Amino acid sequence: MTQTNPGPGGSPNAASIVSEALNNISSLIRNELALARAEIGENMNRAAVALGLIVGGVVVALTALNVLAAALSAGLTEAGMDPGWAALLVGVAFAAIAFGMIAKGTSDLKLSSLAPTRTAENVKRDAQSIKETYNDK
Repeated sequence: MTQTNPGPGGSPNAASIVSEALNNISSLIRNELALARAEIGENMNRAAVALGLIVGGVVVALTALNVLAAALSAGLTEAGMDPGWAALLVGVAFAAIAFGMIAKGTSDLKLSSLAPTRTAENVKRDAQSIKETYNDK
């Protein structure tokens, strides 16, 4: 905090108190904006990783479906299963795996996980401190 200039009688005058308050609030706002930018940047990095998981899951699912589906279907047919049922069983298994990967990626991309929650908490705490400080004077 900066020192206020005492007015007549040794107490700070209203202009210096207002000036100090505005300087403190301005500094606080700048700091909170910097924190919000940093937090949003971190959250965007997490979102990029989540998006990579989704894309990777889709690529793996497609590749697996193309290569392993034929092999498994052929193996189940060799074991005595009807070819149509073998293909259906294999397709359902790979679809379940792909769904799990995509669900994980999309849950990591929810807007609530991207919001700057720490900054919001800091702003609330700072606002309460400002109220308490200036209500005491």
